[in-house]
Amino acid sequence: MRIRASSVFEGVVYHCWCIDPANPCRPTLEVDAVLREGDADATAGPLLLTVADYIAMVGSVDRARPCLEELQARNRIVERLGAAHISFPTWTRVVDLAPPAEES
Repeated sequence: MRIRASSVFEGVVYHCWCIDPANPCRPTLEVDAVLREGDADATAGPLLLTVADYIAMVGSVDRARPCLEELQARNRIVERLGAAHISFPTWTRVVDLAPPAEES
């Protein structure tokens, strides 16, 4: 599953969507967002995506459960501020090279 993040703040993904639903047990994160100091650097640690957002992208708790169990076994599920998150210690920076749309 490829997930595209458009908003990251202090290591947490706030806005994202699924761009490829294949292999939901192997989620990868692509970031196309303005990143400021502390958002996605060494001080922020791994980027975090809420398990709730992941379940919504997979489609249901029942479909997500085996993947979440696998991610848990690989220590990829962490808790932050009382909510479960999937940890992405590695991710890819994506830059949209499309020219801006002209206004009429």
